[in-house]
Amino acid sequence: MGTAASREGRLESDSEDDGLDSPQSPSSERNFHDSEAGTPTPAPREGSTGFSTPDATISLRMGSLTLDGAMPLSGLMKAKLYKYIQGKWLATAKNVGWRFVKEEDGDEDNEEDEQWRNSTVGLKNFTFWMFEVGGVRARVDDLLQMQFYEDQRRVDFVAKGVWALKFPNEEQYRACAMEYEDAKFENTYFLKPTEANKVKIFGKDFLGWASGKEEDASVWMDAEDVIPTPSKIKELRETLKTPSKTNIQSLAIGGMDHSFLVNDYGLDVLANRSTGLEGTGLTIRFQDGGRPGMGSSVFRTPKKGMLIRGESNMMLISPAKDGKSIAGGVSQLDIGTGKMVAEWKFEKDGTPITMRDVTNDSKGAQLYSNGSTFLGLDDNRLCRWDMRDSHGIVQQLASPAALTWTEGHQFTRGTNFSCFATAGDGSVVVGSKDGKVRLYGTTSMRMAKTAFPGLGSPITHVDVTYDGKWVLATTDTYLILISTVFKDKDGRMKTGFSGRMGGKIGAPRLLKLRAFDAHRDGKQQKFHGGKFSWVTEEGKQERYLVVSAGTFTVVWNFDIVKDSTHDCYRQQAGLKSCYCYEVVEKPDSIVQSTFMHEKFLDDSGEAPLVVATRQELSSFNI
Repeated sequence: MGTAASREGRLESDSEDDGLDSPQSPSSERNFHDSEAGTPTPAPREGSTGFSTPDATISLRMGSLTLDGAMPLSGLMKAKLYKYIQGKWLATAKNVGWRFVKEEDGDEDNEEDEQWRNSTVGLKNFTFWMFEVGGVRARVDDLLQMQFYEDQRRVDFVAKGVWALKFPNEEQYRACAMEYEDAKFENTYFLKPTEANKVKIFGKDFLGWASGKEEDASVWMDAEDVIPTPSKIKELRETLKTPSKTNIQSLAIGGMDHSFLVNDYGLDVLANRSTGLEGTGLTIRFQDGGRPGMGSSVFRTPKKGMLIRGESNMMLISPAKDGKSIAGGVSQLDIGTGKMVAEWKFEKDGTPITMRDVTNDSKGAQLYSNGSTFLGLDDNRLCRWDMRDSHGIVQQLASPAALTWTEGHQFTRGTNFSCFATAGDGSVVVGSKDGKVRLYGTTSMRMAKTAFPGLGSPITHVDVTYDGKWVLATTDTYLILISTVFKDKDGRMKTGFSGRMGGKIGAPRLLKLRAFDAHRDGKQQKFHGGKFSWVTEEGKQERYLVVSAGTFTVVWNFDIVKDSTHDCYRQQAGLKSCYCYEVVEKPDSIVQSTFMHEKFLDDSGEAPLVVATRQELSSFNI
């Protein structure tokens, strides 16, 4: 466990003469590969291509990419190559060639790539850009985890190992950075990286937002002006540990007296303390012989528990089929009695439908005792469900009853919704498989007030601050922090939930792992479940961002991320990324990481962080 600084990890021989020659005179080999038009879903990719380190002198093939600037950059490109081994950077090649080149017949596809090529109309023959060092290729995409250090003329990356290239001059460094961005754009969207194609993908109003250019930086400068920024994240200290007798599936955090572990056979009841979550020894077992929901004789473990009605009841959502993420209904558990009091099925106009997820009406709705509605999401549906019948009587039935669809919309075209969350006023943010993030106000679920374009990776989880001013979207390799605040044409401050954003607005910040953290234990660590710390009171600000990644939890200080003068951002161009975080490592894969409600503050004035693996629950205080 330790804090990751954005400029740590200098190379062993940074102070020595690298012995690199200057680029030779221009002698480029051009090879143009036209991609088909269209922007289908990007090809899946499990991991990076292998990597080796022989010394080589290879000419840079410019391909279809273009570089701005007067200097001819098509000559011999050579740099010094390092590998990260046991906590140290070791030089492995003093004079290695590098280039961006189109893949060839000899490059291997994994099984998912081959299936994708055969099923994608018009792109069967698409060839990807590869990053080659020493004659071995790795596909250019986010799994490379490219991190550029302008002050060191260096780039770190992951390709079955963690590597760094140190360039002999600024021209080579800039050439690599520009070639990488262009190659990644073409690999992601299957279009040349021209201005017209970027407008086609992002839209004219969001081109500056997606590129980090021409942004309204006031949302970040305001943070700098009013928030004192600590120099680093405080150390995390483990305070409580609770083992589980069965596999933990999820964690339902309460804002009152108790929280709950959802496991294979029931709920473990936990006491909320300022030191974290403490086991009570109490367990609520699900009814024998039947799964929560739909009265089936086949038990299927709930994937999620949602607290409702002043945290006296819990909605349990289970997959309709093993291995599937969708559900045909939910079960209602009375926590006080430990009994299932109702089973509900999702139905619209008499036709059974499915839901991918459910959530509370608003950020703090679980604390209110009189709630009878909740939200549902499926691939092409966003709706509100009501547990009351048409006469306003809450149903308490032994057999499954149909929930009432009170409002929402079934979209005819593929929206590919994947996740959603609610703000304090009930506004809804929805993430999609195509990377888009949509903001819906409180008056309509038919049309989003604002729709941010995708940045190239599917959104797997979203969260929003209580005041609706910030959205956090999770992808496999980075988090996207989005400011929703903007000025309308009359100069009034609004959020994207109440009006359409576009034009000159605050560009997002990307939160990433450094290369050696992204490749811990010799494999790529995928992000899941990024969240803000939990606030349910107007005027209070969330303080931390947390996400799970393989066997560790990563925490960013919200104040640091919002500070426009932060060290990570000073030498970055385009979209800026923050690499300053705290890591909590566990021996097993992490199921969920989250902060407790702000009311459970310890002596330092911070709410505990809770980390759940399959076998145990740990609490940490800052």
